[in-house]
Amino acid sequence: MLKIIVDAMGGDHAPGEIVKGALSALEDRGDFKIIFTGDEALVKHELDQYSYDASRVEIVPCSQVITNDDVPTSAVRSKRDSSLVVGLNLLKNDISAGGFVSAGSTGAVLTGGIMFIGRIKGVMRPALCPGIPNVRGSQTLLCDCGANAECKPAYLAQFGVMASAYARAAFGIKDPKVGLLTNGTEEHKGDPLHQEAHELLKKTPGIRFVGNIEGRDIMYGDVDVAVSDGFSGNIALKAIEGCGKTVGEMLKKEFTASLGTKISYLFAKKPIRALSNALDYSRFGGSVFLGLKKVVVKSHGSSKAKSIKPSVYQALDACRGGLIGMMEEMLGAAESAQGEGDA
Repeated sequence: MLKIIVDAMGGDHAPGEIVKGALSALEDRGDFKIIFTGDEALVKHELDQYSYDASRVEIVPCSQVITNDDVPTSAVRSKRDSSLVVGLNLLKNDISAGGFVSAGSTGAVLTGGIMFIGRIKGVMRPALCPGIPNVRGSQTLLCDCGANAECKPAYLAQFGVMASAYARAAFGIKDPKVGLLTNGTEEHKGDPLHQEAHELLKKTPGIRFVGNIEGRDIMYGDVDVAVSDGFSGNIALKAIEGCGKTVGEMLKKEFTASLGTKISYLFAKKPIRALSNALDYSRFGGSVFLGLKKVVVKSHGSSKAKSIKPSVYQALDACRGGLIGMMEEMLGAAESAQGEGDA
């Protein structure tokens, strides 16, 4: 049975919300097993609060935890019995392990992923790729959202290939539309980095590049993939998160301002909840770390059960959809075409 490894000690609400979310995922789908890495006594205490199929849950005891206060590279090297490092090593060495989920330190997950799992051949820089809710009722994949603050044009072209592979493998989008996030839709817009990346994306085989997009197009436009450098992508992600929270707070304030608005809320409660849910990107889970030899999902540090559950599904669906093989195939085709063009 396919195994999904979950770092039970990573994140602000570990291990309680982590265990709760993973068990919820386990309950809804019967085709996989959860392996928790972490403090055995604490994880068992959380498990004792629920009814679950014990044959599909395992704990791998760990004595250490990597926190956000640790220096990522040093912590990954020194804390070899941490829930994060043990989990990544399990993912690497167990052929039946399909994916790893952690809400722990982003820097440690990225460092550990590269160090222990390794990059797919030809990948210049792995990238974080979350799903962002859009007006069509689906999601737009934003790649990169923070792994690479400084990029070269070739990195952005690869992000387009890797995210396209993810859209196909995990979500069944046969011909995903790819846009380059910059400060205008015209071809000449952007700094030299984005202008050159635009030209590379136009020539990259295997992807459907539709041109430049602006920040609003991530949620409101007609693209499946938004390619970005990690600096801009992280700002866009946090702005979207803040927008969702702001809308929710503003609506709450307006509908509690007077007796009349409170009564109005009773009639508008259902669509307001639907709007709040539509703006909540956490319902899609975390960010898949594209470019590694196995599936790694980085959940938000403040993730609760409702976000851990879809993060587990992200790992499961990406693995079952053949994400790694599809990335290898598409990257290889792009590299071959580039070589022929240079000859």
